[in-house]
Amino acid sequence: MKIAILKETAPQETRCAAIPETVKKFIALGAEVAVESGAGEHAAIADSEFEAAGATIAGREQVLTGAGAILCIDGPDVGTLAGAGKGALLVGALDPLRRKETVQAYAKAGLQALAMEWMPRITRAQSMDILSSQSNLAGYKAVIDAAAAYGRAFPMMMTAAGTISPTRVFVMGVGVAGLQAIATAKRLGAQVSATDVRSATKEQIQSLGAKPIFVENVAGIEGEGSGGYAGEMSDEYRKAQAELVSQHIAKQDIVITTALIPGKPAPRLISDAQISSMRPGGVIVDLAADAGGNVEGTVAGQSTERHGVTIIGATNLARSLPADSSALFSRNLYNFLSAFWDKDKNEPDLPDDDEIVQSIRLTQSGEVVNQRQMEA
Repeated sequence: MKIAILKETAPQETRCAAIPETVKKFIALGAEVAVESGAGEHAAIADSEFEAAGATIAGREQVLTGAGAILCIDGPDVGTLAGAGKGALLVGALDPLRRKETVQAYAKAGLQALAMEWMPRITRAQSMDILSSQSNLAGYKAVIDAAAAYGRAFPMMMTAAGTISPTRVFVMGVGVAGLQAIATAKRLGAQVSATDVRSATKEQIQSLGAKPIFVENVAGIEGEGSGGYAGEMSDEYRKAQAELVSQHIAKQDIVITTALIPGKPAPRLISDAQISSMRPGGVIVDLAADAGGNVEGTVAGQSTERHGVTIIGATNLARSLPADSSALFSRNLYNFLSAFWDKDKNEPDLPDDDEIVQSIRLTQSGEVVNQRQMEA
């Protein structure tokens, strides 16, 4: 099988769907790898490094010609994929719910589109989970960006000129990004607290040395919701949490919000009134900006100021760490394809009854076949 690695064309995309390490591994499986010239330039990977790993470097048309699998970060427009083999796999973050027409076009073109962001959160798929690998980096970068925007030091400092109090950081939403944000803020010396609607996350917060902030007298959500995400809260819990957050947020210097519900607008966690209760100079990083934002007044991709508080509408922060995010993303892709690799056929064999395949396969044999996609 020929595997094509494309140069990303989405605005501000810096990542690459392969690194020399994964190229070598695909070749060891028996695949041929062709990389579009310049694919790794933003991730500090020269064409010569891909060549040294055994890949062929060429223009897009030549790279796609006869390809049985196309690896990408963002789903490309179907018009840019001419020349790929019939039934070729298109593997990447395809954003199926917001790009329904593009998914239909993939089906019409005979591509087998595989949306890696719909990887089920089960044990054997952990190494294939692009959302986790990229969210981990996003949580780290959210703290770094907050520190850069904040006008004070993070750790307590005892000096001859007096003591500097530690920065107080509040993390809302304790998924992969939230946990990494907690860990990073702690490493920088901040005083960290965190909350989540899932009561089971309290122990995770405590294990990282942060203070859990939870509603005590109203039942929250036990364990995980669908796909490892939190579900929606009851009206009673939402009201109780809003009151608790209002009391707590007024004392915080930095707030990082990470709450997302798949396929729905991001839940509103912070109101304008709550922002106004923070002292001037505070910073909020909204990691849900692309989905409408957890914070009232968030503008995706921009930093704005309300009541003297800077609100950073973070969008895909993993892109700002292109070398690391490319490495993790490309390993996710390799781990997925290699897990299904048939040595006799020298290509992946994707069983129709496999839980992973059923979750991520969008199109097959000219049709949209994913139940979640069809019901959306």
